[in-house]
Amino acid sequence: MSQSRPEAMPPLAVLAFTATSGAGPGRAALGALVRGSRTALRPNDFTRLALPTFIGRVNGLEDLPLPGHWSAWDCRNHRLAWLALTQDGFLDEARAAIARHGPSRVAVLMGTSTSSIGASEEAYTRLSADGQFPPDLSHAEVHSPHALGAFVAQVLGTTGPCMTVATACSSSAKVFAQAERLIRCGLVDAAVVGGVDSLCNSVLFGFNSLGLVSSHLCRPFHAERDGINLAEAGGFVLLARASTQAGQGAPLQLIGHGESSDAHHMSSPHPEGLGARDAMWQALARAAIGPAEVDYINLHGTATPKNDEVEARAVADVFPTSTRASSTKGWTGHALGAAGVLESVLTLLALKEGWVPGTLHGQQPDPCLGEHFGRMLQGQTVDAPIQIAMSNSFGFGGNNCSLVFAR
Repeated sequence: MSQSRPEAMPPLAVLAFTATSGAGPGRAALGALVRGSRTALRPNDFTRLALPTFIGRVNGLEDLPLPGHWSAWDCRNHRLAWLALTQDGFLDEARAAIARHGPSRVAVLMGTSTSSIGASEEAYTRLSADGQFPPDLSHAEVHSPHALGAFVAQVLGTTGPCMTVATACSSSAKVFAQAERLIRCGLVDAAVVGGVDSLCNSVLFGFNSLGLVSSHLCRPFHAERDGINLAEAGGFVLLARASTQAGQGAPLQLIGHGESSDAHHMSSPHPEGLGARDAMWQALARAAIGPAEVDYINLHGTATPKNDEVEARAVADVFPTSTRASSTKGWTGHALGAAGVLESVLTLLALKEGWVPGTLHGQQPDPCLGEHFGRMLQGQTVDAPIQIAMSNSFGFGGNNCSLVFAR
């Protein structure tokens, strides 16, 4: 973990952003979900084998094949990516940036924890008599950890840096930090960052085998929290130098980021939250602000007993009680590698529209998390003009990332 504080970074303008989740396509559906006090989670209807839990499933992907010229990439994950790309005018904004800067000067940086493994699962269940994949799933492009990044770059027509990050639940948060470094170093002028993860048996039964999946609706930071509800989502953000928006008022901006690695345990965070705390302090330093200047924190808040306990302790150690905080996973479920971008889009939407998300089922926080954190935790969604907000993403292996956004 880093021991020195980084220097302040030049802010990046957020030129466009969108997300598609169980709430529906686009950010309006996401905002309506959180402001309407309902959840996108529903009883598990994805797996054929019984697994009593709730999931955040995107409707209609089964009947939404990719356009013919992308048919070699067809799978659930890329269908979700395509659906998300075509919301909120994002595709047009991204292509305009590519035309402005040139295809080699726009990076594509994607985060995912499982890529298109669901397609590989299906292919193995449909092997031919001689052990070959079925023709519709025989495209090598699909069966790769880098499939998502390569697909998005193909759709956009970019030829610049293209990377896929897989650091569990922090994957699509870390791409923001990667974009900032590439732009600051002059390697690119803009970046399309984002992430997509879709439901599959490996995810659902894998997390269940670790004892992390709840059979109830998840309850972040509640005394009776007992695990996560898994979900799928896709989201994208277009970043460029803040000067891109000169003369057009104050855009939404990425003003800070922090990353750390606990290297403590394969699946458990450091018991004192050292890595999480370090990531938050780094993000504040790059943003050149103090903790009291942060109006809102979108917490990682998975609803597992240990993760919530560690994050609550770390957040309370850094921020005053005047900073509001909430977990939005009770609304959307845990989208794994796409959680970082999904919750960043939610944070940007809250900044843009002037409201603070609540913590669904979090009106009575676990008293064991401390009075200080209990005063920070926002139970209900409320209207509140906020200027600076942080989004936390803390993944397996202590892969931590904190992002700071501002108006």
